[in-house]
Amino acid sequence: MNQLHGPQLAIPGQADQLAWLGRLIGATTPQAVAELTIALARSCPVCRDACLSWLERGECRSTRGAPDAQLAAWLRAAPCDGRDAPAAGNELAIRLPDVPAVLTLALAGAQAGRELREALSPCLALAGRQLRWLLELGELRESRHQLERSENLQRALFAISDLADADRDMDELLRGIHGIVGTLMYAENFYIVRHDAERGTTRFLYYADTEDAEGPDIEREEPLDAMRGSLTWHLLVRGRPMMGSPEQLAAQTSGPLKVIGPDSVDWLGVPMLREGCVHGALVVQSYRQGIGYTDEDRAVLEFVAQHVLAALERKRSKDELERRVQLRTGELAAANRELQQEVLERQRAERLQSVLFRLAELGTADLDEGAFYRRVHAEVGSLLDASNFYIALLDEQHQRLDFPYYVDAGVQSAFSLPLERSITAYVLRTGRPWLGSRRELDAMAAAGEVVPHHIGTPSSCWLGVPLRTGETVIGVVAVQGYGDEMRFGSADQELLGFAALQIANSIHRRRAAAALLQANLQLEHRVEERTRALREQIAEREQIQRQLRHEVMHDPLTGLPNRGFLRGRLGERLARQPSQAPCALLYLDVDRFKVINDSLGHLAGDAFLQATANRLRACVCAPDVVARLAGDEFAILLDAVAEPAAAERMAQGVLQALHQPLSIGGREVEPSASVGIAVSNRRHERADALLRDADIALYRAKQLGRGRYVMFDETLARNAVDELALEVELRHALLHGEFAPYYQPIYRLDSGAVVGHEALLRWNHPRRGLLLPDDFVRVAQDCGQLEAIDWQLFGQACARMARPDAGTGFVTINVSPQHLRHADFDRRLLQLLERSGLPPARLLIELTEGALLDDPELVRTTLERLRAAGVQAALDDFGTGYSSLSYLHSLPLGKLKIDQVFVRELDAAGGTGANTVVAAVLALARALDIGVIAEGIETAAQRDALLAMGCEFGQGFLLGRPAPSPCRPAAEAAGRHP
Repeated sequence: MNQLHGPQLAIPGQADQLAWLGRLIGATTPQAVAELTIALARSCPVCRDACLSWLERGECRSTRGAPDAQLAAWLRAAPCDGRDAPAAGNELAIRLPDVPAVLTLALAGAQAGRELREALSPCLALAGRQLRWLLELGELRESRHQLERSENLQRALFAISDLADADRDMDELLRGIHGIVGTLMYAENFYIVRHDAERGTTRFLYYADTEDAEGPDIEREEPLDAMRGSLTWHLLVRGRPMMGSPEQLAAQTSGPLKVIGPDSVDWLGVPMLREGCVHGALVVQSYRQGIGYTDEDRAVLEFVAQHVLAALERKRSKDELERRVQLRTGELAAANRELQQEVLERQRAERLQSVLFRLAELGTADLDEGAFYRRVHAEVGSLLDASNFYIALLDEQHQRLDFPYYVDAGVQSAFSLPLERSITAYVLRTGRPWLGSRRELDAMAAAGEVVPHHIGTPSSCWLGVPLRTGETVIGVVAVQGYGDEMRFGSADQELLGFAALQIANSIHRRRAAAALLQANLQLEHRVEERTRALREQIAEREQIQRQLRHEVMHDPLTGLPNRGFLRGRLGERLARQPSQAPCALLYLDVDRFKVINDSLGHLAGDAFLQATANRLRACVCAPDVVARLAGDEFAILLDAVAEPAAAERMAQGVLQALHQPLSIGGREVEPSASVGIAVSNRRHERADALLRDADIALYRAKQLGRGRYVMFDETLARNAVDELALEVELRHALLHGEFAPYYQPIYRLDSGAVVGHEALLRWNHPRRGLLLPDDFVRVAQDCGQLEAIDWQLFGQACARMARPDAGTGFVTINVSPQHLRHADFDRRLLQLLERSGLPPARLLIELTEGALLDDPELVRTTLERLRAAGVQAALDDFGTGYSSLSYLHSLPLGKLKIDQVFVRELDAAGGTGANTVVAAVLALARALDIGVIAEGIETAAQRDALLAMGCEFGQGFLLGRPAPSPCRPAAEAAGRHP
């Protein structure tokens, strides 16, 4: 030993280093290099112990067995960056250059560390280089090993795919799979099991085992529960690979393990999965000690299992497809045979149809009788052998058989025979076809069905079919043959039967045509005679039609033209209007004709209408027309008017003529009429338009007081259209809730407190804004919608006043006379109050005096029932009606409302009369204990005058205008003077 740097730092000599280097070069594993390096370090006296740690394929290895955790972490974090590993105390950590390895030395003293590092550096560099080379060589060997396994696995997968695609049966496929798995791992004992999860069944497709001689039945499918508890059952149920010895397998199962067959040394099973569902399993097992399976085998077998499953299903699909193809091929072959037969039948049918069509055409062809039968023979001959052919027809007396066409042995003839018991007569008698040979003919003769009668040589085969028209047999068509080779069959009988139908129809049509020709000749003669008689009848009917036309277009009572005549004449006149002066239409309605008719009787009414018609007729001359339209309505059409004034002058004259006294039924009457005038213009293209305008003008004349005329103008037209449009808008508003109450407060005049509200009707029109009742109430009443609008208003007002923010005051609603005509008005009103939640005592209904005129007793009864329920009534517009005083003591009234006509006069100059009336009303109300509300207070003077006279309540624009919501409750407004 040489001594370097003192006696404590002794390292091997040169000979020892060469020997060590030789051993280092011969080292073939990283572990051998590590042990040589440790031996070198321990040969130094200052080194008490040594350990070498290195990274090999990502794992930290050490000569001590388990590597230091801190050192392993450091090696993984900085394997080759040149820095030394951490060391503590008397330890020295030396990194081997260019390799992830560190030599850890336990020294006798810390001062010898540097010298020892420098002394060992050359040897450690060589050791590091050798260690790096061996590590890289190991990685290359491992890569080569993995590549070989990958290639083997790839070849196996290709082989499995080729097996599935090859034209082999299932047994060959399964044996091939077994052989392929055997190339990847030990698979002498191997089986494949399929699993149907929906049906819960299993089947062993393939089973090879060196120890188990019996094994499962690979031909039978069994329930999965039949093998419950076995390894295969656990594998299929768990759906995860299982591997190991019997003890390890028992630990992997959650339940008892049922042993089937001999115990194996090592067992590996993997499921065949698709989309997470188990469809079977592959299992290999070993009965030999030392032969087992690794995780790598498990991974390979899992990968192979998916391809085996795909191959099995592809094979099954292929087999199924082949089976279906074979089945379909057989079906197509059968269908092809049927189609060929159908084609033959169709060709035969087309040929038959063509023959039948040509036979049908012969019935109307312009041919003589001989040519007709020859053509029939030719057509039948195109269907069957008809070289010997005849047609026999029964005569009209049913005594003889006529043979208009008979061909036998190429000779044509025609003759007639008595109707005897021949075979032709037999077909006629039975009405059925007959087909038979000579022997069958002799048998029928022996049976007495027919009497032998031959024309020429006896036939060896005979076929005859009856000729029918409807249910009647008119003859027979027959073919016959001679010689043993001549035969007819059922197909010939069918064809001749079809032909017989058309032959019979053609013969019938020819006979009918001949009969028709004869009948036409007779008919022409009869037509000539009938024509003379018809001319006389036509002349007579024309006279009757003229009379009927006059009656249809004229009124039977007055003899005047009727509405239909007038519309026709007016239409003709309007069609000529562009080239002529305008025409005018006077529409008349006799005033109070119903009174005359009801008073004097219908006969007197008819006489009155006749007299009116005569007077109107005397007012016009041709081409003007007077017409009676209906009832007491007449019209005068002035054919041409130079100016509208001419029509007005005619109307004046007509009114004067009608106004003259008239004696009817012993009574003298002074008739009058209302007249509407319409002068034609460009927009009158039809008669109904001019009639409509004249009718509108007549309606206006009646509104203005009757006994006058009114000329139609655009204002009347617009008003009429507006009313129609307003009716539609009213219905829309009612459906969509556009009507709403506006609340006008009622005040106590002395304190200014709000005691109630009057609910006034308003219409929130979507285009015209807020509308007052005067804008639409009359139209609503005429079209029958006013009551529905009122009930909608009543419901909204009661519901709003029932809310807490409306206070405790009363609300008044205006009730029209139509409501009081209904006996159930009070019941409906009380039901509405119940639904809204408003107490009956807070509701006051306002009536006009006009509502009391129709049926005072019904009104009184209704008001008494309402008062019993708590609802009071007020008489509106008091002092302006008919007999107010008569109602005050007979009706249960709670309040009177002084009309604003009297209130308005209180502050006018000379209004003493109004003061007197109001004072009298107040005195009368106090005497009857009835409250009084003054309407229309618009000035302070009016309010002060009413206060001075002792009036309690009032309303008007001075106090408060109508608003969408009620004013504040009376308690909040107490003390405020309006």
